[in-house]
Amino acid sequence: MPFVSVLPDLVSVAAADLAGINVSISSANSAAVLPTTALAAAGTDEVSAAVAALFGSHAQDYQAIGARVAGLQEQFVASLQAAGGAYAAAEAAAANPLQSLLDAVNAPSLALTGRALIGDGADATTPGGNGASGGWLYGNGGNGAPGIAGQAGGNGGAAGLIGTGGTGGTGGASASGGTGGAGGWLYGNGGTGGAGGNGLLDPNYGIVGPGGTGGTGGNAGLIGTGGTGGSGGTTAGFLFSAGNGGTGGTGGSLYGDGGTGGAGGDGGTLLRGGAAGTGGAAGLIGNGGTGGLGGPGVTGGTGGQGGHLYGNGGTGGQGGHGLYASPNPGGLYDFPHITPGQGGTGGNAPGLIGNGGNGGQGGTGWHGTDAVGAHATGSATSGAPGSGQPGETGGSGLNGSAGGSGANLHTDNGTAPGGGNGGDGANGGDGGDGGSASGAPTITATVQGGNGGTGGNALGNGGNGGHGGDGGSATDVDGHGTAAAGLGGRGGNGANGIGSGSDGGNGGLGGNGGNAAQLFGNGGRGGAGGTGGAGGAALSGGNGGNGGNGGTATGDWVAQGWPNHQTNVSGGAGGDGGDASGTGGHGGNGGNGGNGGNGAKFIGSGGAGGNAGIGGAGGAGGQGGNGGTGGHGGNAVGDPSSSPFIFGGDGGDGGNGGSGSDGGDGGAGGTSGGTGGLGGMFGGQGAQGTAGVGGAAGAAGAAGTPGAGGLAGTDNGAHASFAVSGDPGVSGTAGQAGDPG
Repeated sequence: MPFVSVLPDLVSVAAADLAGINVSISSANSAAVLPTTALAAAGTDEVSAAVAALFGSHAQDYQAIGARVAGLQEQFVASLQAAGGAYAAAEAAAANPLQSLLDAVNAPSLALTGRALIGDGADATTPGGNGASGGWLYGNGGNGAPGIAGQAGGNGGAAGLIGTGGTGGTGGASASGGTGGAGGWLYGNGGTGGAGGNGLLDPNYGIVGPGGTGGTGGNAGLIGTGGTGGSGGTTAGFLFSAGNGGTGGTGGSLYGDGGTGGAGGDGGTLLRGGAAGTGGAAGLIGNGGTGGLGGPGVTGGTGGQGGHLYGNGGTGGQGGHGLYASPNPGGLYDFPHITPGQGGTGGNAPGLIGNGGNGGQGGTGWHGTDAVGAHATGSATSGAPGSGQPGETGGSGLNGSAGGSGANLHTDNGTAPGGGNGGDGANGGDGGDGGSASGAPTITATVQGGNGGTGGNALGNGGNGGHGGDGGSATDVDGHGTAAAGLGGRGGNGANGIGSGSDGGNGGLGGNGGNAAQLFGNGGRGGAGGTGGAGGAALSGGNGGNGGNGGTATGDWVAQGWPNHQTNVSGGAGGDGGDASGTGGHGGNGGNGGNGGNGAKFIGSGGAGGNAGIGGAGGAGGQGGNGGTGGHGGNAVGDPSSSPFIFGGDGGDGGNGGSGSDGGDGGAGGTSGGTGGLGGMFGGQGAQGTAGVGGAAGAAGAAGTPGAGGLAGTDNGAHASFAVSGDPGVSGTAGQAGDPG
């Protein structure tokens, strides 16, 4: 008695695929009825009429045969579906462990061939090892193992009669990925190819290596889809190329689509990437696979060919994006910008019926870089505490250091001590705080707190100003003289931002559409042009530093929150914000569209040309720097019962805001759409593609926010306080938006 093992789920899937074949063929036959059975004579003569009648008679015979075959196929699918349901019901009724029975079935096959009858192949475990094959009757192939440095990844194992091929292993450093395993002889998809290894440092020669090539996708058997090609590896350094993407696997010889091509590898920041993999071809009936994505600056992969009898060509892959190389005038390695890749060409339909594949979209242009100011923290030394020395100036584009604080001073001999002034900050550094003073002065003498140092003005591009130092405190110990608070230092001004954003790159060309089949089909549409890259943003102005706060005066006779000078202001003024003077970068122009493919020689229209790409957006203008906040006025603390002379100081004025700069113009849309493909004997030419739309305008740089005035100092005198707050700064002007493309 023969033994048969059946997997109901796979039987149901196979029945659905066979039903799909019937639908595809029936759709093609229906589409060809009117154009082929009712042909109009080319002329009024008898020969033309006879030729038209002959072709129409052949078409009617074909339709009759096709209807009978479709009926038989429907009966077969119905029987297969019923059988799958019956097996599923029997399996559910006998839901008990069958592993021992399966082991007994596989034992003779393993002894004779080393391969099970039913079951998945084992995954490889040693570096670069191949996956084991699946069972003869049913089973998926095992996955290949990744390779070590310089070693290719292992190949995926093949499936049996029914099953999916195993995935190829990833290649080691600079090595190729493994090939995907073949799908089942009757039914099953090919395995995915392994990714190529990334380039790494060569241990023998001390140099970097190229990226490895992606593995080819596995081929399907009779029915199934080809495997996807592996992606190419990334290169290391700039001496070698990136890896190419693997080719997609071939679809089933009877029915099935080709696999998608692998993406090209990345060439880093300076070099073009790897070539994209081509889409896999279909067998008798099926569509070609989609081409892979091109590496940076490289054309997208070509779409695979459609089926030999019926099927559409695959869509071309998208072109790789462009890269912006930082300029290095006169340097040893001055690399040019990398233009984006063209979209891949759509696959042809070489059979009797089928449309050409659409062309891929062109790559996106490089994006402009934002302007960058060099105002990192420097290594200059701050002034020592108590020295009152200014901070050291930072190097070009670097922040200086903070000034030293003033020395503290105390006397008990009736003299008028004064605290040391804080040192000024250098190149954006903060000013030092004023020193405190205390003593027992005579009635005509003053205890004076030290003044805070001035914050350094920023000299680096777009740097922030330093904050002013706080004023020192003053204390009259015996209450016979005057205690005067120290003055807060002025905040430093922010530096102007003078850097403009770089322009975006132009988009790539769209790919051409594929040609249609011999008898019936339309040409593929041309790919759209690539989008232009966006412009970079301009550099913003630096913020002004905050003014220092006035010190605190404490005394029982005269306590004033400001030093002995002509004005009552003791809060430091805020620094002004820097202006943004650079503009946003212009957006790149859109790429032109690809041409449409030709229609079938007999019946079919040409493919429409691809539309031109959209222009890139303009970069934003720089924002004006914010004004610094004014320092608070000095506070006064005394005994209101013994003295009427207790007054707080006025606050400092806020700094003015900087002005913003203009945004960049948007890029122009692509000027030319693709040309439509030629039609067949019965069919018109494809439409011309349209021009692209311009890019959006870059936003205007906003004006800097003015600094708020410092608050008035407080006092506890018996009188109404007359100290006032500082005035706020004035806002800068905003920039103008760029023009749209």
